[in-house]
This record gives sequence, C-alpha cells and structure tokens, in this order.
Amino acid sequence: MPGERYWEIDIVRGIAVVTMIIFHAAFDLNFFGVLPLNVSSGFLRMLAYLTASTFIFLVGLSFTISYARASERLAGRDLTLKYVRRGLTIFGYGLVITAVTWFFLPNVYIVFGILHFIGVAILIAPLFARFGATNLILASIACLVAGYATNAIPGPWPLLWLGIHPESFASLDYVPLLPWFGLVLAGMAFGHLYYPDGRRGFVLTTREPRLAHPLSFLGRHSLLIYFLHQPILLLLTAFLAPGAMITGLW
Repeated sequence: MPGERYWEIDIVRGIAVVTMIIFHAAFDLNFFGVLPLNVSSGFLRMLAYLTASTFIFLVGLSFTISYARASERLAGRDLTLKYVRRGLTIFGYGLVITAVTWFFLPNVYIVFGILHFIGVAILIAPLFARFGATNLILASIACLVAGYATNAIPGPWPLLWLGIHPESFASLDYVPLLPWFGLVLAGMAFGHLYYPDGRRGFVLTTREPRLAHPLSFLGRHSLLIYFLHQPILLLLTAFLAPGAMITGLW
C-alpha cells in the first residue's frame, strides 16, 4: 500500500512522545521551583538525550520511506518542492516557538531547537537520498566527529545552526546540525536496509498489539502533541504553584 503507515514506527515515536512529556514536566517543576529535580545530569538528562535521539533517528527513517514513495509519482522540481515546502513549514513552526519563548523567557529563548533542526534536516536530506546504506553510515560518523570537534570551538551567532556559538550562549532547547544530522543519516541508512523502496523489508508475525494502540496514536500525532503538551503542563504547574510560576517567568 503506497500510503501505509508502519505501526512499529508509530509505537517507537509514541514512546518518545511519552518520555518527552515526562522530561518536560520534570523540567518545568524544577525551572519554576516547585520540585528540586536534577534535569542537567543523571537519569533525566539521559532521558532527554534518548528522547531527542529517537525523534531525530525517526526523521531519517521516515524520510527514506516517504522519499521512496514520492519518487514513484513525482520527479525533478515537483519532488524537490515537496520537501522544500515540508522543511520550511516545520522550520516555521520552530520560529513560532522562538517567538513565544522570547516573549516569556528572553534570557534563554529557543534559537535553534528541535523543530528548527528538523526543518533544516528535511531540506538537506534529499541531497543524501541516493546514498546507499554504507555511505550514509560513513557520512553519519563524519557528522558525529565534526559535531564533537565544533562543540569545543566558540564562534559567532550566525554559526549557531552548525553547532558553533558564543561562550555566553544559552537556550532552553538547542539542536545544531552537527552532530545531530548524523542521527538523521543513521535513520536513513536503517530505512535503506529495512524499508527498501518505502516498504517493510521484513515480516512481522503479529499485528499491532491492542495495548500499544495509545502509543501508536501518540506517534501519529506527535507534532500536534509537541505544540499542545507544554501549555497543558504549564497550566498544571500554575495550578500547583501559581506563585512560583509567576516568579520564574518574571
């Protein structure tokens, strides 16, 4: 089926949605002084990295499936425009997040967060679409190494998107192209190996487990949930500790 969704991918994305909500709830409680939770190291920090890594890996995997299917009915300019529009749309969503956080939290507003990153990643992923799995893995390793190198190099604001930034830079969410695009490429390699031509290349002996339906639902609507979950968490935080939240914001 050309437009078939693969429930195993939706379930993994749904699990990442749940862990994202858990981490952001912990972050909000700590940020506004409701509970003294350590979100900068230890379990919660590892949970944040694992969640971001899962989402980004799935960007590459989903892109490979989508691109293979789109190539069957589109070519040339039309195929390019599909991903230009998609990438710019998601980057635009990221700019909305930037504007909102700049208004409420001007000292740590989000400059190049995960939505900005995903938008840019979708724009440049077609350049790697013809790579085979081996070359994608090599390119992924190169991105990871380059990201490690650039992390130690301070630089001007215009290079933020690459991973180079001033020493004084601070942001609530920062996902630069290096090293994170390496995970997109790893996801694309996985897609070439296990979902060739946009189709599942292996046999699942079972249907989607009934108990996993809520997770696959979350996975199918992850972008909408990303936008809605923080306002809901903030409302809950305001209900639990209104004084602490006002102090944290202002």
